[in-house]
Amino acid sequence: MKIKDDFLWGGAIAANQTEGAYDQDGKGLSTMDVVPMNQKRSLIKQGKISYTKCQKEDYFPTHQAIDFYHTYKEDIRMLAEMGFKCFRTSIAWTRIYPTGIEEKPHLLGLQYY
Repeated sequence: MKIKDDFLWGGAIAANQTEGAYDQDGKGLSTMDVVPMNQKRSLIKQGKISYTKCQKEDYFPTHQAIDFYHTYKEDIRMLAEMGFKCFRTSIAWTRIYPTGIEEKPHLLGLQYY
């Protein structure tokens, strides 16, 4: 079977897995930003300890991720060089509405997206 010439090769990412910059430019905290990926995660989910008991040395993948927030221009250029024709990303709403109760969206978050 031959793939049509106009087939759109592409890629997709999720904001919480790629952006990093979790505490920059006014972004609010999401659940993923405060719940670590270690043994404390299940204790927090079970309500046995508070996320406030986490320490800087706990592993939070969203804090750095692949740093797409700072490298998106280069990353998108590389996708184009690989022949990708489309790209999908999710939005971290905590960049747009940092506390979730704003009446207007956060300008820096809108500018990023």
